[in-house]
Amino acid sequence: MGRHWHFFSVAFWLINGTAYYVLLFTSNEWQRLVPTSWSVIPDAMRIAMMYASFHMPPPGNPYNPLQELTYFAVVFILGPFMIATGAAMSPAIAARFPRYQKIFGGRQPARSLHFLGLIAFILFIIIHIIMVVVERFPENMGNIMLGQGAGTSFAVAAGLFALLVIAVVIVHIWATAVSLKYPRMMQNALDKVIVPAKWLLFRKATSKQKLKRSQVSTFFRVNGYPPDTQEYRSLLDNNFATWTLKVNGLVEQPLELSLSDLQNMRKQLQVTEHYCIQGWTAVGEWGGIPLSYIISICRPLASARYVVFHSYQYTEGDEFYEVLDLEIAKHSQTILAYEMNGRPLDVGHGAPLRLRAETQLGYKMVKWLRSIEFVHDYKHIGKGQGGHREDHMYYSPRAGI
Repeated sequence: MGRHWHFFSVAFWLINGTAYYVLLFTSNEWQRLVPTSWSVIPDAMRIAMMYASFHMPPPGNPYNPLQELTYFAVVFILGPFMIATGAAMSPAIAARFPRYQKIFGGRQPARSLHFLGLIAFILFIIIHIIMVVVERFPENMGNIMLGQGAGTSFAVAAGLFALLVIAVVIVHIWATAVSLKYPRMMQNALDKVIVPAKWLLFRKATSKQKLKRSQVSTFFRVNGYPPDTQEYRSLLDNNFATWTLKVNGLVEQPLELSLSDLQNMRKQLQVTEHYCIQGWTAVGEWGGIPLSYIISICRPLASARYVVFHSYQYTEGDEFYEVLDLEIAKHSQTILAYEMNGRPLDVGHGAPLRLRAETQLGYKMVKWLRSIEFVHDYKHIGKGQGGHREDHMYYSPRAGI
């Protein structure tokens, strides 16, 4: 839910910023924000000393040098800086433009810089509000709310300021209460903005990773607990000799494939970076069968739109599963992996078989595969949200990178 609110607010933050830049440059208002002389720096330092000694400088036209320099930094440096560092944390950008992330020293330094940018914004807002109140409060509130030169009385200014503060508090309380009480409704409502925005910006940004064997991580975190059922333990005891992968649903040719059957098929190796929604990454070399090859054998019907991956794992009594669009399943780097770093999969990483969908976040890559089902719709599976984490933790079914 936090990610949904974050992406929702980012969409409006970008729209607001774009509109501001357009209006700024089409109306020549940018001239009041861009310093035209280096003298603005010593002048700004002089004004800062006056503020520090609790003296108010004379009014600027429209801003004094310190205000002009501050607004210039926020509008033309801090805003773009937040976009640039935010993009450096994006798995989509890292996969498509791997050198970009290195400008900031990697994802974690970019995350730290992004956080420092947030702190700078917060400090700017706090100081800005304080200055609005202590320096010509009625005039400032009139200019902000009613336009340049529309001065007000102190009572009107205080009333406008109070309304703004109350509105912010009410929106926050409402959003928090509704999100906690009706998380699914709020998730779907926010998606009405998030999904079209992501489609507009990233529909052509298809990820295809090309990493080297030398980049494989020495440590690859294990997420989740392996299946704790008698069925899986029995399969593990005989080294999966009796295990089979069932491929069924809306297909012309249902399949039941043993591990040896899969190992005798065309093998594909790929070195890719795993992106977990929790924020960590790791690089591994995966060996297995392209899912597109399995699709070519089972021949899905024209009505098949989604692929459901069922696991031996059960969490909170419900089977773990995930759903992919058929087109994602056909991607050249979507494979059924039985090897990791040149060795058979261990239990922690999904033995005997796991999904690797390198255009998706890690939670979509089902481990301990039991079966694959082709369906027209997934609303009848689980709680109908497109996966176990989507059903229980309000994750988005769209996890593309």
